[in-house]
Amino acid sequence: METVWQQAKNALKEHTPTHVYKMWIEPVQFLKLTGENIVLSCPNNFLKKRVLENFGTMIHNEICRVGGDHLNFSLEVSRGNGKAVKHADKSPSAGGQQMLPKLGSRPQNGRMLRKDFTFDRFVVGKNCDFAYTAALSLASQKKPSQSALFLLSQTGMGKSHLAQAAGHFILSSFPSERVFYITAEDFTNEMVGAYRNNCIEDFKHRYRTSCDVLLLDDINLLSGRTRTQEELALTLDYLYESGKKIIFSSCTPLKEIPKMSDHLKSRLSQSLISEIEPPDFSTRVRILQKKAKEKVCAIPSGVIEFMAGELTENVRALESGLIGVLTKSCLLGVPVDLQLAESVVRNIVTTQKNITIEGIKKGVCDQFGISVKDIESISRKQSFVRPRQVAIFLCRRHTDQPIQAIGKSFNRYHATVIHSINSVEKELKLKGEMFKLIEIIEKKMNLK
Repeated sequence: METVWQQAKNALKEHTPTHVYKMWIEPVQFLKLTGENIVLSCPNNFLKKRVLENFGTMIHNEICRVGGDHLNFSLEVSRGNGKAVKHADKSPSAGGQQMLPKLGSRPQNGRMLRKDFTFDRFVVGKNCDFAYTAALSLASQKKPSQSALFLLSQTGMGKSHLAQAAGHFILSSFPSERVFYITAEDFTNEMVGAYRNNCIEDFKHRYRTSCDVLLLDDINLLSGRTRTQEELALTLDYLYESGKKIIFSSCTPLKEIPKMSDHLKSRLSQSLISEIEPPDFSTRVRILQKKAKEKVCAIPSGVIEFMAGELTENVRALESGLIGVLTKSCLLGVPVDLQLAESVVRNIVTTQKNITIEGIKKGVCDQFGISVKDIESISRKQSFVRPRQVAIFLCRRHTDQPIQAIGKSFNRYHATVIHSINSVEKELKLKGEMFKLIEIIEKKMNLK
């Protein structure tokens, strides 16, 4: 019967795109024959779920064509030694992606991976199918042919979700792998701390030789940080030469990140660059349906479609709208209907429309008692520089405008905009005067 499966597998290979076959069908192996049931095996529950959902009918048809209509098949998760995992027969729909002991643990270094950022909780659409496939391919292979991936998208599109999903998958499939998930800001701060504490060699060893998988978020924030760029470029040299897995993410295209060294750019450009676009209507509908299902809430299809049609900015806006509808329904004790959804969505859309670069400029100038012309001027007076930095930061935080557009509005270059954002973010971490100032301005302008 192993021959039957091999013949069926060869037929599937001819009728399936190469990358799809290698990712989903090739890992499936013959395990045993039980009566008239061919038992196949696969490495993990996630692959089992996807194979049964997307290729179950095709596999059954090919097995019947080769071996006869009396045959059937089942798929089990195997450890790779011919023994099936006991819980493998559990339906995937019963609990989603299985949480293995390692899955909920902390990576070897950096931040915790969010438990809900897994592949099976990521809704795939035309806007992100390539990015999803690339991330899953990198995570599921011990030694992928392309070991580095560059995820590019605007804020709130799911690039961090995909990066962390890859981390989860690697920790469950290859428990011995050392996964580091960290932001570019954290990498910089850690390096600076290592120099100050005279332990830079430990820092270098940790990232160059003790890391198997590096998940690095927000590399666009490295603009102008010369020393960090040099250290990261050297670290990437070590990781690339060792065949380690790397996933970068950025909200700015690589060529548009200012003040970045050619050495680092050349290393980053070795990655497979995959852009995530805003989701279309049908994908937004599926995102809302999935989120509602996860929260065990029944929401009328009319409400789902209304919200998907109105909240078009990004995935984060969809999640905010859904949470708002469910929360209001719970607090008021009323059912979720179109009228309730309209009241919630109206506030979100109105807020989005009212938050503009020009509006933020005016609000900040009113707070500081200066004119809009003052912060748009070339003057470097501290009385103008500080309000300008605050305004630039708020434009980045509360609008979807790219850095280029923000810079143009303030008559500033990319590098100046990024420097302003970084300066304000550093002060915010201190929870001091800047933190209170931002809170006051956001409250006055209804930005929160």
